[in-house]
Amino acid sequence: MALMTEISTITVHSNDHSYNLISTENSLEIQGQQYNVTDALYPTFSNGVGAIAIAISLGIFILLTILGNVFVIYAISTEKNLKGLANYLILSLAVADLMVAILVLPFSALNEVYQQVWILGPEICRLWTSLDVLCCTSSILHLLAIAVDRYWAVTNIEYARNRDRRKIYLLIAGVWTGSSVISFAPVFGWKDPEFYQRLAEGRCMVSQNMYYQVFATCLSFYIPLVFICLLYWNIFKQARKRIRSKPGASAVLIEKSNSTAQCSTSPQLNENEPPDPGRDHTHLQVSENGVSSSQAGLGRLIHLAKREKKIVKESTEAKRERKAAKTLMIITGAFIICWLPFFVMALLMAIWEWAIPNDLVFSLLLWMGYTNSLINPIIYTIFSPDFRNAFDRILCGAYYTTQRH
Repeated sequence: MALMTEISTITVHSNDHSYNLISTENSLEIQGQQYNVTDALYPTFSNGVGAIAIAISLGIFILLTILGNVFVIYAISTEKNLKGLANYLILSLAVADLMVAILVLPFSALNEVYQQVWILGPEICRLWTSLDVLCCTSSILHLLAIAVDRYWAVTNIEYARNRDRRKIYLLIAGVWTGSSVISFAPVFGWKDPEFYQRLAEGRCMVSQNMYYQVFATCLSFYIPLVFICLLYWNIFKQARKRIRSKPGASAVLIEKSNSTAQCSTSPQLNENEPPDPGRDHTHLQVSENGVSSSQAGLGRLIHLAKREKKIVKESTEAKRERKAAKTLMIITGAFIICWLPFFVMALLMAIWEWAIPNDLVFSLLLWMGYTNSLINPIIYTIFSPDFRNAFDRILCGAYYTTQRH
C-alpha cells in the first residue's frame, strides 16, 4: 500500500509580493524553497518531556504574574489609604503588567513549547507581536510617568499635598497613546518585507525593519531610561537638600522647655497679698491688647506645641516619601536589569545580521524582560508598608472568612 501524503497550497498576498505556500505534513515550501518543520512541530519523546517541563514552569510563571498584579489592583481599589491619586499610576502599571500576563505570555509560552516555531498563522502572529510591544512598552512608560509624578511632588510641596487629577489622567493617557503608536506602526504602514519569509521558517517576530527597530527601541526603552535616571537623580538631590536645610525638632523642644522654665519660675500673684515693692511684678503688666504676660506665655506654649506637632507630622510624611521613593527606585533598578539586555540585543539584531543570537539566548533575554511584570508586585509587598499591610488584610480576611464557613 502506498503511503499518501496530504499536500495543500496556500497563496499569501502582501503589498509587494504574492507567495505560494505549499505545505505537507512535514514540510513547508515558499516560492520553491523547502522548510522542514517536522522536528520542531512533532518533537521526539525526549523533547516532549522537555516541552512538558517548559509548559509547567512557564504556566506557574504566568499564574504568579496574574495573581500578583490582581492583588495590586484589588488593594488599590478597596483599601482607603491606597486610593490616593499617586497610586492611580501604579494601578495603571499593574493593569499593563496584567495584560502582559494574560494577552502576551500564553502565546510566548506556546512558542517556547514548540521550540520557537509559530503554528497559529500570520494574523495571530501580527496581533501577538503588536500586543507584546503595546503591553511591555506601556509597562516601561508607566515607570517614566511615575518618576515625573515623584519629581513634581518633590519640587512642589503644594502638588504633593493636592495632586492635580488632570495631570495624573494626562500622564496615564499619554502612556497608553504612545505605547499604541509604537506597537501598531508595523500594522498600519511600517511594513516588514521579510515577515512571510520568517513565518515560513516558523518564526513569529516583531518587525525587523531596521528603521522601525531603532524607532521602537529608542522610544520604548532608551529615551525613557535616560529621563528616568535624570529625574531620580534630581529627586535625590532635592530630597537631600530639603533634609539638610530643614530645622530639627530639637530646637523647638529647647525653645519650649526654656519658655516653660521661665513661666514656672515667675512669681505668682496672690489676690489677698498686697504688692511688695521689693518684688519684680513686671510679668503682671497688661499689654496693649489686654492680654497679660502670663497669658501670652501660655499662648506661646500652645503655639510651640502646634509647631512641634506640625514638624512631627512633616517628619512622618518625609519618612513615607522616602520609603515610597526607595520602592520606586528599586522598581526602576529592577526594570533596567530585566529589560536592558533584551533591548541591546533587539537593536543589534536589526542593525547587524551577525548579532542574531541562537534560540536559547533569545528566549532567556525575552523572558528576563517579562520577569519585570512578575516582580513589580513582589517589590510592592516587600518594600512598601502600605501595600504590605493591605495584602496582609486581604489574605487574613480571606483566611478568616474561610475558617468561619
